[in-house]
Amino acid sequence: MFEVAEYIGIIAFAISGFFVAVRNKLDLLGILIATFLTALGGGIIRDIAVDRVPYTFSNDYPAIIVLSVLILLILFQFHKKQSIENKPLFIISDSIGLVSFSITGALIAIENHFNLTGVLAISFITAVGGGIVRDVIINEIPFIFKTGFYGTVSLLMGIAIYFLNTYNLISFLSLAIIFAVGVTIRVVAYYQKWKVPII
Repeated sequence: MFEVAEYIGIIAFAISGFFVAVRNKLDLLGILIATFLTALGGGIIRDIAVDRVPYTFSNDYPAIIVLSVLILLILFQFHKKQSIENKPLFIISDSIGLVSFSITGALIAIENHFNLTGVLAISFITAVGGGIVRDVIINEIPFIFKTGFYGTVSLLMGIAIYFLNTYNLISFLSLAIIFAVGVTIRVVAYYQKWKVPII
């Protein structure tokens, strides 16, 4: 279940990272770095936080997946599209990446016997860590601080998985339902412009 969610998240965030890099008119190296950071950064931070060898450093598939996605996007000339960041492909891929990595973060935290606070922290940093690092490097305000109800979805996923585990209800089916609900909430929140209250 972890690997399925991890690979889905990598593919989805590689796509959204590519779009953000293109929007900022980065060169090919910049696009490569931004795509890798978005797709793999959160997972690396997660694994370091729980004192384990980063999954990306012990398996070849994550890097191969990112490179494959990058090559396909370039071949199909997505870098020449206008206003790509508002296109459904970007919104959906970013939502899928957010929810997938929230799930993998929560699962790793539970595997390490973290309490609710730990589960929420690891779920959150896995989902948004790579994007924050990417945005800081390209000198942008991190996406999570500009988009309402983005990080909130990650926290909701962490809470849901924590309580599923508490009642021994974690299974492929329950995680698939959580995944579908999470992606739906994020997409609806985007198009309905839901926002966290501003003080």
